Amino acid sequence: MTHRLRLILSTGSAALLVLVTTLLGVVPAHATGPSYVALGDSYSSGNGTRTYINDGTSCDRSVYAYPYLVAQSHGYTLNFQACSGATTATVTSSQLSALSTSTGYVTMSVGGNDAGFSSVITECAKPAWASDCAGKDTTANTFITNTLPGRLNTLYASIKAKAPNAKVVIVGYPRIFNGQDCNAATFFSPDDESRLNATADLLNSKLSAAATAAGFTFANPTSRFIGHAVCGSPEWINGLSNPISDSYHPNQTGHASGYFPLVNPLLV
Repeated sequence: MTHRLRLILSTGSAALLVLVTTLLGVVPAHATGPSYVALGDSYSSGNGTRTYINDGTSCDRSVYAYPYLVAQSHGYTLNFQACSGATTATVTSSQLSALSTSTGYVTMSVGGNDAGFSSVITECAKPAWASDCAGKDTTANTFITNTLPGRLNTLYASIKAKAPNAKVVIVGYPRIFNGQDCNAATFFSPDDESRLNATADLLNSKLSAAATAAGFTFANPTSRFIGHAVCGSPEWINGLSNPISDSYHPNQTGHASGYFPLVNPLLV
């Protein structure tokens, strides 16, 4: 076999590997790199970046999401499980099977969907006369305070049991608003925005406490996104968008400049 023929076959095999692993949602940075499993919801899958992997799911996984960027940076083999809409229950039922004793690194953001945070935002986006923003937000806060910690503790224990040798980083949620609403079709008041930001802070505090108790690391994105929330300059979190599922999620710059520099140094 000639050197040129070997090169062609080798190149073709590499291309086939990339195609197959992309379709399966497993995106390796280097085939022999340490195993990195990205768990969680839309804030980890890359929903909001507007460019998604065609893996036959509705998970909105993106090569612009911070897990992919981290894997590329370190040469880790990424098993991309994070999925838009995930809760603590669906992470347990459909994502944890990716973990094993050989897993080296794990990241995860989850908890916002358990608390129904997207429905709170939807309610608060309505005109004041048609909205019960305070009531909906209070219900979410009660859940975050009283119910979510138990769910997190159970999930984190399962992760430890399945991947006992992994470095685990729990990733929090940014404050979505800067105190103004520049979208014509939404009606967030400054009080609404302050209330929703406080809920994000409360959620992060519970995630941090549960992570610490489990021996995990917590990555808090709050400070990195200040000045870059909805209507920020530049905006790292989408406002009301088309499709609507991209709304109120970090965009490509949010992942590259917000999440990536936060998480990347922790996964070593």
